[in-house]
Amino acid sequence: MPGEGVHGVQGAQKVIPDAAFEVLREYLEARAVFDDGDFAVVRGAFLYQRLAAGEFLQRAGDVARHATFVATGCLRNYVIDPKGKEHIVQFAPETWWLADSNSLSTGAPSAYFIDALEDSELLLIDGPSHLRLVDQVHGYSAAFRAGLQKHAAAKDQRIVSALSASAEERYLEFLRVYPSIAQRVPQNMLASYLGMTPETVSRIRKNLSRRSPRDHDQPR
Repeated sequence: MPGEGVHGVQGAQKVIPDAAFEVLREYLEARAVFDDGDFAVVRGAFLYQRLAAGEFLQRAGDVARHATFVATGCLRNYVIDPKGKEHIVQFAPETWWLADSNSLSTGAPSAYFIDALEDSELLLIDGPSHLRLVDQVHGYSAAFRAGLQKHAAAKDQRIVSALSASAEERYLEFLRVYPSIAQRVPQNMLASYLGMTPETVSRIRKNLSRRSPRDHDQPR
């Protein structure tokens, strides 16, 4: 989701490596049916970018111009409060999307920082190109709706968990939503996402490790 200026745009290129595009293709085909030739149209709508671990895709104050599909690696989306504390809003490992819908649609500066936790390969699409695909490629439109519904459901569940779930229940929900990155994310970042201290995360992990695998899905 690159912003206005150079952040996220510098280094983007039109030529997409086959392996990176194949990740997007498999993601879309798992959610909709595509006709012959559809993927040539889809491929032409995206840009490709690599980020090294620690590099920024966007900084707060940039205007978002693209939505981002993560082909490999992992990004994080976060804000920094007036006291300088980071609050992680979302992780985006392989096959996840990141998009600041408000900034994309209104042109308002984004409140979010986005950086790479690992070396990452990204596919970027701007708003007009996305709308053209929705109009021209039925499968893309259907896959987008399915992905949007899943994202909305996950967001709603996170709000409910933050309001009513115990710390352990929130941790287990994280494992359900992000099964591929539980051991890839530093403990302090995981704590930031869950709204608890690193010490609490450590205690929960120790408690879970004492139980049998069968019990891990049953919060106590």
